[in-house]
Formats: sequence, C-alpha cells, structure tokens
Amino acid sequence: MRHSVLLIDDDTEMSVMLTELFKRESVDLSVAEDGVTGLDKALNGDYELILLDVMLPGIDGMQLLQRLRQQHRDTAVLMLTARGDDDDRVMGLELGADDYLPKPFNPRELIARVRALLRRTPNTTMQNESLNVCGIVLDPATTEVKCDDAELILTPTEFDILRCLMQQAGQMVSKDQLSVAALGRKMEPFDRSLDVHISNIRKKFPAKPDRIQTIRGRGYRLIASL
Repeated sequence: MRHSVLLIDDDTEMSVMLTELFKRESVDLSVAEDGVTGLDKALNGDYELILLDVMLPGIDGMQLLQRLRQQHRDTAVLMLTARGDDDDRVMGLELGADDYLPKPFNPRELIARVRALLRRTPNTTMQNESLNVCGIVLDPATTEVKCDDAELILTPTEFDILRCLMQQAGQMVSKDQLSVAALGRKMEPFDRSLDVHISNIRKKFPAKPDRIQTIRGRGYRLIASL
C-alpha cells in the first residue's frame, strides 16, 4: 500500500534526500517550498500526512497549521522544529500538530515517526467496534467522534489518545501507554506533548465536569460516567 505525504520546507537539499528516502518506504512525497503554496496543497490535496517546517517564506508554519485546523482539516501533521526550541514545539502542539521532530534529525527517526502517524487502519474486529462512554461516541471505522451529540473535530493523535482512554474507561492509563498508542513511542524525559494533546481534547468537549482526570505524575483516566 502506497502513502501520500506532503513536505512543506524550503530546504531543497533535504527535499531531494527525503524524496529518495521515502521511495523505499512506499511513500509518494509531494513538496512545497513556501507557506502559501504549501497551504494551497494541504487544503486541496489528498494527503495522509504533512511534514511542516516552522520557518517558511510567505506564511510561517504556525500560521499555516492554524489556518489548516480552522478549515477543519484533520490531516496528521509532523512539525519540524529547531532543536532546543521548546516554545515552538508547545505552540505547534497547541495549534493541532500531532507530533514534532527537532532539526537536524536522523532519517531513521523521521521514518519511525512517519510510520507511527500513518498507521491508522484498524486490523481487528475489536478495534472496529464503536465505543460509547461518558456521553462520548467514537467510531473507529469512520473516525467520527461525538460528545453529548456535538461533533468533535480531533487530530489523528487526539483520536488515538481518546480511543485508548475510552477502551480502558475508569482505569488509569499511563503516559507511556498513551504515547505508544498515539505516537508509536514511549515518553521522553521532559516531553510535554501528551499533556498538550490532553489539554486540547478537554477544550473540545462541551462545558461539563472534566471527563479526563489527571493522575499526577502517572497518567490519565477517563471517568466511566458523569
């Protein structure tokens, strides 16, 4: 099965390298070298994943991501950020990025992150069953989510986190378990990505008592009923 990925980055040398690299991974890579062209392709193309640089000519990566999510496009987004720039990483996650990777990166690490974000096809009957917990209805087959009959627009990572919590409603789910389920990797020291994703999910719920409880320093729990 071939996959379609969009790279939005003005580094021509890196674009050529990644195009060749992804050919071996059954990935068709399209490239945009500025923010305006990238946004147009992202909104009008059919891509499973967008690799998005922060620093871009035209409009920057943060503005592009914000406009993409405002249009309710839920395509997975992997932000490419400057190493050590924690503010960019947190801001990207708050705006709806699924994950981030600091530059310069190891190509094998990029491939691992891309594989994790592309693995969205359920492979068991259990995974295909709809879930209905605490006023939340989640359908893995259509990736539709409703909360108190209101539709929720979730990113792929938010969807996977919520599904994992719903499958174990009433129980604590560790941060490592959630990170593996949603991002395909264990938590790294000082990694705030999962906390930001949980915060984003909470903001999308209708105003009600908090459905997701924080187990300080350990993980999270979805309450079984209100």
